[in-house]
Amino acid sequence: MWIVKLKIKHNCTIGNRCKKFECISFSLSLNSWYEKNSYYISQRHTIEGNKENVDRFLKDLKKDKRIINLEMSKNTVFFIEKRKKGGIPSSYYNPRMFFVKPIFVDRKGVEYWEMAAWKKEVLMKFVSGLKSEKDIKLTLEKFQNVKLDTIYFPKIMPKLSEKQKEAYQLAVEEGYYTFPRKSDLGDLAKLMKVSVSTFQEHLRKAEEKIMPSYV
Repeated sequence: MWIVKLKIKHNCTIGNRCKKFECISFSLSLNSWYEKNSYYISQRHTIEGNKENVDRFLKDLKKDKRIINLEMSKNTVFFIEKRKKGGIPSSYYNPRMFFVKPIFVDRKGVEYWEMAAWKKEVLMKFVSGLKSEKDIKLTLEKFQNVKLDTIYFPKIMPKLSEKQKEAYQLAVEEGYYTFPRKSDLGDLAKLMKVSVSTFQEHLRKAEEKIMPSYV
């Protein structure tokens, strides 16, 4: 199986707002089609961050005239976006490839895509299409033939409190779970503006809820 990992920056309904409101997103492009000189992209996004920022993000999203259908469930949104021009990575999506994991959008509005396909040429055509767009900034991080052992499937995540969610997000974003670790509990507690013991309690409770879902 061939796999490609990409970093993408473009004029995005979600990415622009992640940067503006200091949020992150876990996203899936559900489908796309071309009709009457316009691109239509069906999408699902889960927005994470400070509750006030997430609320501002979602309120602002409702004003976007490019969105023609929109449904919200707490911090998860489903919508169809209509675009007249290019500059949309999803418009180059090919049904012969699939997402290995959700698209992650960081607080700077940068998207991280990971796609797979049986044939190398399918992914090459996808990457080539993105490179042809002057409004898309693309970084190719990985392109190789590997044996896939894990594929993401959407599932219901356990319910976390706001503090547990914030602690877990900080730990992931700041490299607490990488090897070697890029941050420790003291660093994370300072970012969250709580004591180390309080941060550790929030993180432990979040892990206790999340980890059984992956075993």
